[in-house]
Amino acid sequence: MKKTLMHALSLRWITGRRVVIAVPMLWLTFAFLVPFLIVMRISFTESDGGNPFGTLMTFVDGVITFKVKISNYLFIAQDDLYVLTYLSSIKFAAITTLLCLIIGYPFAYFMARSRSTVRPVLMMMVMLPFWTSFLLRIYAWKGILANNGLLNHLLMSIGAISEPLHLMNTQFSLIIGMVYAYLPFMILPLYANLVKMDIRFLEAAADLGATPMQTFWRITVPLSKSGIIAGSMLVFIPAVGEYVIPELLGGPETLMIGHVLWDEFFTNNDWPMASSVTVVVILLILVPMAIFNKYKAEQEARA
Repeated sequence: MKKTLMHALSLRWITGRRVVIAVPMLWLTFAFLVPFLIVMRISFTESDGGNPFGTLMTFVDGVITFKVKISNYLFIAQDDLYVLTYLSSIKFAAITTLLCLIIGYPFAYFMARSRSTVRPVLMMMVMLPFWTSFLLRIYAWKGILANNGLLNHLLMSIGAISEPLHLMNTQFSLIIGMVYAYLPFMILPLYANLVKMDIRFLEAAADLGATPMQTFWRITVPLSKSGIIAGSMLVFIPAVGEYVIPELLGGPETLMIGHVLWDEFFTNNDWPMASSVTVVVILLILVPMAIFNKYKAEQEARA
């Protein structure tokens, strides 16, 4: 009887675990894998103008013919525009991630070390921008950074400058907008990691004579590594393909891959070429991330 009960509980636990795992897997399949496969299919077709999806297989006189076009991928590898645009996107995304980490880590640390009664208020302050439309928030920065905007008006009113600074449509305005938009995505995983940290490690380091700075670099930062990695990925990956912020705040010198994709899809109406660029960008981002995560998991397993 006891064995039968244990067996039933084991089966129920295994079934429940499979159901819990199946839900996010189904979501990822329909929200990411299926759209990605559709885009990949389009990238290997020849667009006929009226049908942007193209055709991979034709059936004529009882003969089935498969046509797989790879010239788009060869063109991407040979054209400097796509290579330079991708590298530029990587550069701006990396700068954005680094600045978000520098700004977000102290704020997340302060939130984690504050009183439990104050944490909900600080959490609300971080999430408050999400209550406003993303587009409106970016347009607000146009009003702040314009030649006759709030920032130039303030600086001229206090006598700091004699003429307006050219801040809009520059790399500066692009980075400001991206850091502002993605900063909460860095703070939240860092806070979730730091708030669970065992304070006894810090107390032990202090008892052993470590200074606050030594404790921070040797205890706090290593223990929050998973939060740093999670926050950096949440910022870096979407920042690479960002379109709205470069379009509204960036200038001609801030060309990013999102703008190139928009032009290929909707200006040139070349869906196969745009799909090819999309597939290459996704693979260049996700494959290194997957390799890194696998290496990290193996390192943790060995430890």
